[in-house]
Amino acid sequence: MTTNRTFTMIKPDAVQNGHIGGIINMITEAGFKIISMKLTQLTITDAKKFYEVHAERPFYGELVEFMSRGPIVAAILEKNNAVEDFRDLIGATNPADAAEGTIRKRYATSIGENAVHGSDSNENAELEGSFHFAGREQF
Repeated sequence: MTTNRTFTMIKPDAVQNGHIGGIINMITEAGFKIISMKLTQLTITDAKKFYEVHAERPFYGELVEFMSRGPIVAAILEKNNAVEDFRDLIGATNPADAAEGTIRKRYATSIGENAVHGSDSNENAELEGSFHFAGREQF
């Protein structure tokens, strides 16, 4: 089943490098409507909880440190087939493998600092959006 919403974060590297506007522009030009959006910062505790699915992986500690090192932009997006279409828009995790015209090809600097997060399933989109936004913040 497809849904019409997905969740994204513009990660600390892209925020620090001044790419918020460019990334938001790519998102809206691709037909996504922004339902909720805010500039915020994850605490180490928040990052551990958000990425707990990766707790057993060797990169977990680095991921938590990276995601809590500076501000992020969290957003819920709406479009038909939102999760799949957004995954196509962001491109491969490794920017060297990302297709031309994708967010990661344009703005990511490495596999670890890859500019954006995008939900990988409809279920995770719901969980991740609710992690960052209270019901009254979702329009």
